[in-house]
Amino acid sequence: MKKTTIIIILAIAVIAIIGAVVAVKLNTKTEELKLQTSEEIQNMLNNIYTNEAIQLPQLETAVIDVSDEMQVTTYTGLQSNQNVEELIVSVPFINAQAYSLAVVKAKENADIEKMKQEMLDNIDMRRWICVSAEKLYITNYKNIIFLVMSSEEWAKPVYEEFKKFVENDIGKELEKAEEADFDLPPEL
Repeated sequence: MKKTTIIIILAIAVIAIIGAVVAVKLNTKTEELKLQTSEEIQNMLNNIYTNEAIQLPQLETAVIDVSDEMQVTTYTGLQSNQNVEELIVSVPFINAQAYSLAVVKAKENADIEKMKQEMLDNIDMRRWICVSAEKLYITNYKNIIFLVMSSEEWAKPVYEEFKKFVENDIGKELEKAEEADFDLPPEL
């Protein structure tokens, strides 16, 4: 009887230890990714840009004053700054290169999908002199909307790195290709 009691006590102890280890592992699940401050967003962009597979022109990353509705519209295509809490952009130092990245932190209770669609519908992919972006990618991670437009060779790797950074925990993906609005003569 003494031997059976010891075995039962040991079995209960082992089960308790296993249960405690499982509970600790569940509670220390990977910490949720935080992209809520302009510093955290800029750190994410620095992380993306340091990837050796990404070859971009020299960029300037800046926090845009969201009270300036014209700048919000220029960088995002959003027709209003009403639901924009933060806006961080990356653009080339030399403006003749078609590359633009915008990260929008939407306000609480904003309709993220509606904002993304508005961005897709209204962004000017030809806002540079003599050049235009050929591809546009938009998605979101929670209340962070990520937009990048440029040539396919610049935009796609940056977009993929963003998705990797947020562990593919993204919303609906939107993309658009630049449409040529002119016809070449038949002899060409």
